Amino acid sequence: MSERQEFRPLPAAALCRRCDAATLGFASTAEVADGDACVGQARATEALRFGIGMRQPGYNLFVLGNAGSGRHPLVRRLLEEQAAGEPVPVDWCYVNNFKSPSTPRLLQLPAGRGSQLRRDMQQFVSELPQAIAAGFETDEYRTRIEAIRDELKEREATALNEIGHAAREQGVALLRTPNGFVFAPIKGDEAMAPDEFEQLPDEEKARIGKRIAEFGERLSRLMRQLPRWRRGMQERLREASRATMWLAVGHLIEELKERYGDLPAVLAFLDEVMADVVEVGEELREHPKADGEPGELALGGSISVARYQVNLLVDRGEGRGAPVVVEDNPIFPNLVGRVDHVAHMGMLVTDFTFIRAGALQRANGGYLVLDALRVLAQPYAWEGLKRALRSAQVRIESLAQVYGFGSTLPIDPEPMPLSVKVVLIGERRLYYLLKQFDPEFDDLFKIAADFENELPRDDDGVRGYARFVAALARAGGLRPFAAAAVARVVEHGARLAGDADKLSTDRRRLAGLLAEADHLAGVAGHATVERGDVEAALAGQVARADRLRGTLYEQIARGTLLIAVDGVHPAQVNGLAVIDLGDFRFAHPVRITATARIGDGGVVDIEREAELGGAIHSKGVMILAAFLGARYAAEQPLSLSASLVFEQSYGPVEGDSASLAELCALLSALSGVPLRQSLAVTGSVNQHGRVQAVGGVNEKIEGFFDVCRARGLSGAQAVLIPADNVKHLMLRDDVVAACAEGRFAIYAVAHVDQAVELLTGVAAGAPDAAGVFPDGSVNGRVAARLAQLSSLRKEFGGGGRKKAPRR
Repeated sequence: MSERQEFRPLPAAALCRRCDAATLGFASTAEVADGDACVGQARATEALRFGIGMRQPGYNLFVLGNAGSGRHPLVRRLLEEQAAGEPVPVDWCYVNNFKSPSTPRLLQLPAGRGSQLRRDMQQFVSELPQAIAAGFETDEYRTRIEAIRDELKEREATALNEIGHAAREQGVALLRTPNGFVFAPIKGDEAMAPDEFEQLPDEEKARIGKRIAEFGERLSRLMRQLPRWRRGMQERLREASRATMWLAVGHLIEELKERYGDLPAVLAFLDEVMADVVEVGEELREHPKADGEPGELALGGSISVARYQVNLLVDRGEGRGAPVVVEDNPIFPNLVGRVDHVAHMGMLVTDFTFIRAGALQRANGGYLVLDALRVLAQPYAWEGLKRALRSAQVRIESLAQVYGFGSTLPIDPEPMPLSVKVVLIGERRLYYLLKQFDPEFDDLFKIAADFENELPRDDDGVRGYARFVAALARAGGLRPFAAAAVARVVEHGARLAGDADKLSTDRRRLAGLLAEADHLAGVAGHATVERGDVEAALAGQVARADRLRGTLYEQIARGTLLIAVDGVHPAQVNGLAVIDLGDFRFAHPVRITATARIGDGGVVDIEREAELGGAIHSKGVMILAAFLGARYAAEQPLSLSASLVFEQSYGPVEGDSASLAELCALLSALSGVPLRQSLAVTGSVNQHGRVQAVGGVNEKIEGFFDVCRARGLSGAQAVLIPADNVKHLMLRDDVVAACAEGRFAIYAVAHVDQAVELLTGVAAGAPDAAGVFPDGSVNGRVAARLAQLSSLRKEFGGGGRKKAPRR
């Protein structure tokens, strides 16, 4: 039997890498110059600067990273720096389309001129009714109108007199009655009575009747001509009104045109306004309507002077550089704009004055920052954003119009030309899902800025982190942090990163810790935040989230969950499971057991069979079967049927970090050598028995330590971890102290044989040149047991049932 190795626990110095406050170079953060509020993001910053400066189509940005990594403040700062040196974009206005009110027109003006035009048109609208009234009340206008009307009357009278005179010469009189004009024969100067007409000879009556018919036809032609004369008169009256409107309103328009002589589009609009005023001036005078009352444009109601107002959609008058717009609620109307409606006489009505800008219009000529998940979660928002970027224009329409079920009379504003840089901020999974499933994504978002989750913990990294802490404290209006407090924050940053050589860039969690430590310093009456305040804040965070962990530990202490921390037992080992609650992670021991019997070479994962095991866990169990076959049964059938289970586990099991513990339990079941229950095991193993690093190693060690401490630390309790995880250790002070005093231990193992020797106290045994393991070693016993099972399987004919003897 080969001799077992001697293993030494890790020294206390390797269990937590401290930060020396003296190396920071300051007594408190009050001495630290303003630093960057986002540290360790050189690669992301360079990508952002490149994407912001790139002016070709499609070079929008997607900022990848975890929540709380400081993406938003860095993006905002870089955009504002870039935007400050760029020209202020133009103003955008919607005005009435007098030819087609349902399709308002878009006006583009230099920054600040839009608000000036709106004020000028408001002044024009307020002065217009008085100017119209004054123009129509002049004596000149009245005299001209009366002359036109008198002319028509005189023309009508002359025509009638001509017919009457001609008729009288033929012995027929033209008489006016309440029912109209009639012709009658005359006798002398009077109309002939009916009885007298009847006494006339028939020839005379026929002659008179013929004359009456002729003059009746002539009168009918005149009556048919009179409406044309009157229409002509109405046209002359309108011409008179137009001429009066030019005189009354023309000076108002001319004054405006002098102010906007450099803007052809505005001059064209003013010409259209003047033409419309001239055309509908009479209606404006006869049918006054309150300014701004909706409906006259969309529904054809009475004419209002509100049709001449200007809807200032985007005002850049107070702008300094290009706009930077952050839209926190990117629903479809908030992105592309909307058209509001109001209730009017039982109907929903609208016009161009109710058009409202969205984030794309407000950011036009500048930058728009959006949260990717929020955009994707809103109906049609993602499609609307892509369509605007593809077409380089923004079309305002409601979702009812998009889907074709609108119940109101819509308006279709002229689309706005779009030139904007969009920055989406989201998690990595969203970015890669969009790249995979949206074929348009790569064409529209060509730049990815990937934020680091952590930065190296070297001298430069620690100094930068200290400046980062100082910047966060200063930005939050907190007290200065003493150097010792900053050193404790640096240590916590390494703990958050899960690596003694790294520092977490989780800005959100660090800012929360600093704020809580500042509060506790104030309660304690400290002028600066001390290390103890940071420790108290960390303890408070754990205490607030500790209910579930406390419940589990209580069940273990009361024996409800069966966990042994002393003695020995075959085929039974303490594994370690991590529970992640978001901002709080903890671990607890879990009993793993194994059984072995004759079979066909399979290892049954009971967790998988019960549909509680995840894919990665199942993969780890399959690797165990491969390891057994390759190491112990390379030249014989692996006639084994084994089962593995997490005892008293009623939830999902995922990950391969228990595969080392499972393998040790399985080897114990095969060899019959018991395992020390005072040890807990974590680690992944490959097909060659190499132990691989796992996550959550600090929490796992502390979880088993807490259970052992509750039952009394004997000095025999320890945790086996992968050797590759030593660099990740950032353990609590009480765990480090217990290890330093010899009351607890941590062992680093690189191979399953090392773990087996620690767990059993028996040499694992290395194979000789022929590949044979020493007798009495754990590996030798396993090989012997597998050979025995193979022989038994042959004896039973490989079918699991012994052959009947021949007679």
